[in-house]
Amino acid sequence: MLLVYSHKITPRLKYVFKHICKRILGVEVSFTTKVEDFIAHDSLKMSYTKQPLSSEFFIKSNDILYQQGLDDIDIVVQDWEDTKCFFFNGEKSALPFDIFAASFYLLSRYEEYLPHVKDAYGRFPATESLGYNSGFLTQPVVDIWAYKFKKALKNQFPEYSFPQKKYSFKPIIDVPNAYNYKAKGIIRTIGGAIRDLLHFKFKSLYIRFTVLIGFKHDPFDTFKYIINRQRYSKYKFHFFFLLSDYSTFDKNISVNNKRFVSLIKHVADYCLVGIKVSYFALTDLQLLKKEKLRMEDILNTALRASRQSYSKLNLPESYRNLIDLEIHEDYTMGYVDFIGFRAGTCSPFFFYDLNNEVQTPLLINSYHVMDYALLKHKSLLDKKQVLKQVIKQVKQVNGQFVPVFHNYTFTDESNWSGFKELFNLILDSADET
Repeated sequence: MLLVYSHKITPRLKYVFKHICKRILGVEVSFTTKVEDFIAHDSLKMSYTKQPLSSEFFIKSNDILYQQGLDDIDIVVQDWEDTKCFFFNGEKSALPFDIFAASFYLLSRYEEYLPHVKDAYGRFPATESLGYNSGFLTQPVVDIWAYKFKKALKNQFPEYSFPQKKYSFKPIIDVPNAYNYKAKGIIRTIGGAIRDLLHFKFKSLYIRFTVLIGFKHDPFDTFKYIINRQRYSKYKFHFFFLLSDYSTFDKNISVNNKRFVSLIKHVADYCLVGIKVSYFALTDLQLLKKEKLRMEDILNTALRASRQSYSKLNLPESYRNLIDLEIHEDYTMGYVDFIGFRAGTCSPFFFYDLNNEVQTPLLINSYHVMDYALLKHKSLLDKKQVLKQVIKQVKQVNGQFVPVFHNYTFTDESNWSGFKELFNLILDSADET
């Protein structure tokens, strides 16, 4: 167990030390403000304060972990060997940067509470982030820093045996629309056919009717393929189905449709199933509760996990609503159009509510690549190279790799050409571990 001495123990300090020490490195950690207890401890120990007590393992502390609320923080990002960091410490410290303060800034999503320009959907864009603008978005820097910390501890305490963490993989299948043509109802089907005619989409019109009369397979119905891939993988796939009423942003199959309900039950027999929270439920607790109950009625069990439509988050309200409804995990943290680590980590972490200064029970599983971000790369070879690079980054720190694909990603449409091969590449790289 690691004992940390500090002049003041705050919720922020405990939160970030537990994430780095316990969740990433697998080392239990405790805290003290008493010098005599620190001296008496005969195992891993360090001081985290302004000045060292003596010649102990010491990291100079930044003020952010002792503050409350938000402040205007001056951040200067600098190179550090094979990565970057901020909150420089000087020479006395065992590490040249306060990795705990820097990690807290990223994990708490401090920058998303500060004034910023939102995109068309009201989301925090990657281009506003410190990671993007400082060139470390594509690295899980929090985990990299944690392993640098581990290396420094090993040099100081060579007799201590650190546990070994293993790489893991959690593929997400997002289902905003289970079928492209089937189960849409008479009015939506006629409306879709008229729209195809008005826009001269004769191929779409042909496919629509051949699907409806049973001559062709619905292109979005790729569930048999995905479940077959699940059977040969040691990792469970996690599906998220949209159960909202029809709206401007959300246009899935009606929850009253028996075919759709049967599909969800069938998928749940093989994979994990959560709810894709609708666009309007993001800000409406009662609507969110309604959608949650719908999924629980279908699954006959308590709902555990969610993803927000359009990967939109309004911090802290979005996460507070999930906590109020006792949803324990969320898979929204990530960027739709950029590959990288939005919270700087590839290890699941608990949401820290900056307004209330408390660690919550909501576990955040950030995703690192979405299929849409891969569309930026023209050739299949380029897509493979990008995927291999991000997987390599996660494997180097024994983290959890979370990609997001959609059910329609596996269609034969030209823009999704080669994505089955990309998905298989990810699965094969996971099974190699």
